Amino acid sequence: MALLFGSFNPIHEGHLAILRYLLDHTAAAEVRLVVSPQSPFKKGQGLVDNAQMRLDRAREAVADAGLAVTVSDVEFHLPEPWYTIDTLHFLQEQEPDKEFVLVMGGDNIGSLERWHKGSEILRDFAIWVYPRPGYDAAPVIERLNASPACKGVTLFSDAPQNPISSTEIRERARKNS
Repeated sequence: MALLFGSFNPIHEGHLAILRYLLDHTAAAEVRLVVSPQSPFKKGQGLVDNAQMRLDRAREAVADAGLAVTVSDVEFHLPEPWYTIDTLHFLQEQEPDKEFVLVMGGDNIGSLERWHKGSEILRDFAIWVYPRPGYDAAPVIERLNASPACKGVTLFSDAPQNPISSTEIRERARKNS
């Protein structure tokens, strides 16, 4: 099962393109968009700081796009702080028959080792990396995969790239308000 985590603040066409790619170009039996109530890295940076509203908007966007993707509120029911590794372990406990794959953008793979228990994520979970314009994730992925403590990181090098980002959308909204 492919899991795309994020605050989705706001969700946009780039996120939907990743979901489409996962559905059309991978063998994932299921794809989930995991909406985080609050990223430990993005406190107070939001366009839509209301977590429930972001979750609702993510559900609407996925439904409007006609994607067979589950939008998960699992982290809304877990204690703070919401660390990816804790959510992954919770999901493993709840669904022991499933193998989870973490999906992330090429802009995030370089910082994964600095995440809370990032080395544990690398050791215990396969990771699929979607490319982002301006980020060359290949050298980082090559280095990570050279480690025997890495389950495996795959770059979707042929995936279409979308230059839009939530950060840019938030910055434009701030300038226009």
